[in-house]
Amino acid sequence: MIPNPFLGVVFHWLGGLASGSFYVPYKGVRKWSWETYWLVGGFFSWIICPWVLAFVLTNDLPGVLHRQSASTLWWTYFFGALWGFGGLTFGLTMRYLGMSLGMGVALGYCAAFGTLLPPIFKSFIATIPVPETLGQIASSTPGQITLAGVGVCLLGIGVAAFAGLTKEREMPLEEKKKAIAEFNFRKGVLVATFSGVMSACFAFALTAGNPIGAASLAAGTTTLWSGLPKLVIVLLGGFTTNFVWCALLNFRNRTGYQYLSARVRPEHLAGEGGASPDLSVPVLRNYLLSALAGTTWYFQFFFYTMGETQMGKFAFASWTLHMASIIIFSTMWGWVFHEWKGSSKKAHLLITGGIATLILSTIVIGFGTYLKAGVGH
Repeated sequence: MIPNPFLGVVFHWLGGLASGSFYVPYKGVRKWSWETYWLVGGFFSWIICPWVLAFVLTNDLPGVLHRQSASTLWWTYFFGALWGFGGLTFGLTMRYLGMSLGMGVALGYCAAFGTLLPPIFKSFIATIPVPETLGQIASSTPGQITLAGVGVCLLGIGVAAFAGLTKEREMPLEEKKKAIAEFNFRKGVLVATFSGVMSACFAFALTAGNPIGAASLAAGTTTLWSGLPKLVIVLLGGFTTNFVWCALLNFRNRTGYQYLSARVRPEHLAGEGGASPDLSVPVLRNYLLSALAGTTWYFQFFFYTMGETQMGKFAFASWTLHMASIIIFSTMWGWVFHEWKGSSKKAHLLITGGIATLILSTIVIGFGTYLKAGVGH
């Protein structure tokens, strides 16, 4: 199957749409603590969807996994677990820096580390399963175009982050306290750095799992679906981290009863209600919305692996495209929910310019991989 980079860009955009939209159903969950609905959604994101779709769309999933070396399975799982830490600390980034600035900083680190480190490490460690080193990539015209696209993406992320900082500086003091009650730039940047680096481990996990994809291809799986079996192991690592943390929070906050109870305890209403609050819980609705959120989140990885199969020698750039598309669509949801309402013309122009730059970066990267694949020649 000849790679089709532009089709790969489309798949990455669909993945970004899923990632940028997954939290919307969680907004409808009522009277459950964060750790409760996060873990319910996580079962769909990290366990149910990966296994079901891999069984349905690939050949001999048990045999493919059984034939892998312990080293391949371990590193794929281990980097997936590290990625899980990034997801957990992402929320703290939003808490200290606010949504716009926090997302821009954290995803900027994600894009840079996740895109560039695998080929850099390939230069020093021959066993890293990346097709080319950074030097080899930079030595060709298509490679230079693709790296330029990565640079344009990082520029767009920086502009988007500056737009968020501008917006938050313009907010009235009382509104700022409501939105970012614990604003702390130094602490926020440190947490964002940790979150971004840990989240970038997802790209390492996918790279470590390349032998699983190759084995799935050898078993007769269509190229487009060949990345699904490695997702089973990567997301199992992410599930482990999140399960342990959510279970600890359930224990510490005494919220474990919420999974089965039709009534919430008054101390867990999080400020809802008045003198006589309604303690009834829409249990079925909460499960359905959490399942929808978890399933939507999984589909970012589903489309990511599909896009990666179409990127040819420059599959390393998939991570940059993924980060860019997430910022594009999450910002669009911000407009839908009027998060930029009341901002100055300068802030609106900055965020529009940032989004336009990110869109341009996906076109540049797609063109570079198109030239490398030799499509049309």
